[in-house]
Amino acid sequence: MSEVDVLRTMTIEETIRARSLAVRDHLNERGRRLLAAAEALDPQTSIAEVSRATGLAKSTLWRGLKDLADPASLTGTLRRPGAGRRPLTESDPSLIVDLTRLVEPATLGDPMRPLLWVSKSHQKLAAALVALGHRISAATVAKLLVTPLGYRRQANRKTHEGATHPDRDAQFEHINTQVLHFQEQGQPAVSVDKKKELVGDFKNAGSDYRPTGCPDLVNTHDFMDQDLGKAVPHGIYDLGANPGWVTVGVDGDTAEFAVNSLRFWWQQMGRARYPLATCLLITADGGGSNGSRLRLWKRELQTFAEEMGLSVSV
Repeated sequence: MSEVDVLRTMTIEETIRARSLAVRDHLNERGRRLLAAAEALDPQTSIAEVSRATGLAKSTLWRGLKDLADPASLTGTLRRPGAGRRPLTESDPSLIVDLTRLVEPATLGDPMRPLLWVSKSHQKLAAALVALGHRISAATVAKLLVTPLGYRRQANRKTHEGATHPDRDAQFEHINTQVLHFQEQGQPAVSVDKKKELVGDFKNAGSDYRPTGCPDLVNTHDFMDQDLGKAVPHGIYDLGANPGWVTVGVDGDTAEFAVNSLRFWWQQMGRARYPLATCLLITADGGGSNGSRLRLWKRELQTFAEEMGLSVSV
């Protein structure tokens, strides 16, 4: 027996139910309501039959018939204002109070700032709230922490050693002005930085695509390998042209190494990109091998400037 013959032997209610089940997973609430209302337009069917076949309330079908009669009444929203389940904060007034009490001991940062963050996981907070008699999931806890409590998960911030310099903004404005001035004159402006890295199978932040269940295996502890030692990448970033240059050393992070990295960059990239350059601007932090008070850094830069015929500003 073909599908057409099967439909012919079914009752009207069974036929409507079959058509509804065939497409209901592909429709939203409005689509299901309009489809059921269209079925009710058939003179051979009734509102009660369509309601039983689709499982929709009769009031929903009447609403669908009104929407079909006046398509202009349809808006971009699926539900009218106020529809849906009441928020937990309304049905359970003590929820926010208990959540705040649980979060406060784990709150980090300056309490006077509008943005706060917590160290407890959503699952632990949800379990604690359930133990207090609330019905809540970890996903709802995550939403409540953001709105209305205003919490965020954030990384640590280094602030214990002292406050920000009062002229910090002015300092960066000055640096930015100098960089723009050099770029307008067609002169190179670079930013330099360095970082010590352990050599070997050590864990680093981030992730990579690999077959499921086959992660990269690394050492449990980050103790330096006495044979491999450390690598010292020294990066040079051209602020105008946007390319970068990295020199990797295997000895110490010294001023000679930092300036030698500049020398390699200028010989391999800088001179070709800025053949008419007469001066070079270097922006850097004030510590380590390129510290602002390190005499060896200044002496090596002077040697570099004399070799390359450049006026170097730091």
